[in-house]
Amino acid sequence: MSAASGLLLVDKTPGWTSHDAVARTRRLAGTRKVGHAGTLDPMATGLLILGVNSSTRLLTWVVGLDKEYFATIRLGAATTTDDKEGEQISLASPGVVATLSPDAIAAGIRDLTGDIEQSPSSVSAIKVDGKRAYALVRAGEEVALPPRPVTVSEFELLSATPADGFLDLEVRVVCSTGTYIRALARDLGSALEVGGHLTSLRRTRIGPFGVDAAQTLDELDAVGSLITPAAAATLLFPRLDLTAQQTIDLGHGKRIELAGTSVSEVATDAPIAAIAPDGRLVGLVGRRGTQGKTLVNFPPDDVEAASQTPGGAA
Repeated sequence: MSAASGLLLVDKTPGWTSHDAVARTRRLAGTRKVGHAGTLDPMATGLLILGVNSSTRLLTWVVGLDKEYFATIRLGAATTTDDKEGEQISLASPGVVATLSPDAIAAGIRDLTGDIEQSPSSVSAIKVDGKRAYALVRAGEEVALPPRPVTVSEFELLSATPADGFLDLEVRVVCSTGTYIRALARDLGSALEVGGHLTSLRRTRIGPFGVDAAQTLDELDAVGSLITPAAAATLLFPRLDLTAQQTIDLGHGKRIELAGTSVSEVATDAPIAAIAPDGRLVGLVGRRGTQGKTLVNFPPDDVEAASQTPGGAA
């Protein structure tokens, strides 16, 4: 069993599920302790972040980061799944689609930008009475998920191309966690009264991690490509360089003094990456007044692979 810990950046190819990616990585890394920070549908491609061994503890914070996607929205038809994998449930006439004006499309995109209420797709992984929504739909049940607040900070139209009676929109979206790009396609098509669904989706960024630094599962070096816990944590949180005594104290569950340090003004309980003199991540610390208290410890016996700096925003 491997003791190496860290984050892996995977560029998922079509057809793989997030569960498939985790299972493959467990075999490659020689450990059962592998988790992911946010799923991608089998149709989708792009960045999937995996945590290995103790670095699965970092995934709680990675999940909540903002995300960037590039997608193709096809206007002119709606499907049961809000993407090309589903059955067509409505079809607009090519003549109606051809009359869609750039101003109307721009207005529809504006209405779906900012802080909005979004009803997730009925085939999402959200649980309803303990069961996944998509499983209920496949079993023949009707599922209507309540709207939830999400933030679409950027919804940019890159191009609009007529295609066999449809209109294909190439878009870029930056959004909060929990946002469904399929639902944006559905809602834009509905607002324009022609129907809409997603035909392609690629995730290019999660927080500070970019897909340009990722590897496909076929080429993945599950040990050599690990982003060490310290490197990952200092990308995510303010960094505190510990003294030898502070390292010992935190390891024993004691509080340490933060007054006069670079993190003395960090918001209360906001995570701080506590780094030992040897470069190891000791844990995440939260500020309580002038003192720091451990939020999450990282075991000292983890083997850290050579540090690697992941790609930034795409």
